[in-house]
Amino acid sequence: MFAQPKSLFEKVWDAHAVRTLANGQTQLLIGTHLIHEVTSPQAFGMLRDLGLKVAFPHRTFATVDHIVPTNELVEPYKDNLAQAMMDELRKNCAQFGVTFFDRASGKQGIVHIVGPEQGITQPGTTIACGDSHTSTHGAFGAIAFGIGTSQVRDVLATQTMALGALKVRRIEVNGKLRPGVYAKDVILHIIRLTGVNGGTGFAYEYAGSTFDAFTMEERMTVCNMSIEGGARVGYVNPDETTFAYLKGRPYSPTGAAWDDAVARWRSFASDAGCRYDDVMVIDAADIAPSVTWGINPGQGISINENIPSPETATSEDDRAGIIEALEYMKLPAGKPIKGVKINVAFLGSCTNGRLSDFQEVAKYIQGRKVAPGVRAIAVPGSQIVALQCEKLGLDKILAEAGFEWRAAGCSMCLAMNPDKLIGDELCASSSNRNFKGRQGSITGRTVLMSPVMVAAAAVTGVVSDAREIFAVSNN
Repeated sequence: MFAQPKSLFEKVWDAHAVRTLANGQTQLLIGTHLIHEVTSPQAFGMLRDLGLKVAFPHRTFATVDHIVPTNELVEPYKDNLAQAMMDELRKNCAQFGVTFFDRASGKQGIVHIVGPEQGITQPGTTIACGDSHTSTHGAFGAIAFGIGTSQVRDVLATQTMALGALKVRRIEVNGKLRPGVYAKDVILHIIRLTGVNGGTGFAYEYAGSTFDAFTMEERMTVCNMSIEGGARVGYVNPDETTFAYLKGRPYSPTGAAWDDAVARWRSFASDAGCRYDDVMVIDAADIAPSVTWGINPGQGISINENIPSPETATSEDDRAGIIEALEYMKLPAGKPIKGVKINVAFLGSCTNGRLSDFQEVAKYIQGRKVAPGVRAIAVPGSQIVALQCEKLGLDKILAEAGFEWRAAGCSMCLAMNPDKLIGDELCASSSNRNFKGRQGSITGRTVLMSPVMVAAAAVTGVVSDAREIFAVSNN
């Protein structure tokens, strides 16, 4: 009898299922646990209170990213809380035998950038982290998801956690993206179509010829924002692009073990004819450079569209949402988004803080200057990304243009550090969330877009079409 075709989600889930619990959830083995300084201190404290050890310390990896200052390298930091969290993570990792990518290691950075670049993130595995954007790691064909602090404790203590199974939606994007359209535009387009709650209860399988042609960094950008569309998990089936990226990484297998690993990884890809709970098909030609205008990532439009008006709402809830967003964002209903004045430009985050992001921006911004009155910062996602950029001179190109080149960290994405908006400043941001107060000011405003669009806004001082400003001709 032939085996029933399965999706990657089903295969990975089944391979890591320990048992079915009385409440119907699955006790799931977590292959890799990633931790950082913000959500782990309480979890380690719970272990001490219970007299427990970390069950499999070699499966846990730590770094600092959220609260670490990007404009300050020498300790003690001016922010006492940042220093205390740094000290606490060091102490916990030393006591419990956890690998820690501290700043002195040269490998520190945003947890969702460090995992892949070290080869820790691998296909066919389950990955958990106390951070919602853990879905990033699904780009490698892993089932990766964010967890809360009590679950961080559970994984540290048992290497397992309880989780309910998800439905699987296949999102297929086919064709070649138009010039000036990037992976960030793809995910903003998807979220606009599905809404911020459209993925609730789902794992997203991204597929189609567009994803087949994407680099790993482009796949990571899309998977990163799966959570913004309500999905718990987002993944791409592993292929030759995946294997080429992982080959030679510090934690990747070597020699004969590499060949065995690739064969195993390949086997986790979704089978032809497997069942999906839903299928969504998108033509890449329909995707344009996108920007958000509101207070959630689903409130987005293409650069040439007008800001929505309450009169165009399709429901009373939609109308109320538009009114609330426009009042907070202080934007005029029915007017073009293009031309809206910005105060800050931010390049970075676990969505768009990788080498290719800075390479693309540098290609177009060289020889130009940030507009007067615009504060611009560029923050590499890891120390390794910073070193790669600096070897290529990208930091100098950005600095000459008027961007301040910072040290690695989450920075202004969530502003749990000194990088914050002031008052009602409006930021053109390459990050992932535009919630009220997200970037450090309770009245600060965020407009999400691709890194090249951020660069276009930076040099013009207003939300702009990068294709017009830079004569973008290819990706």
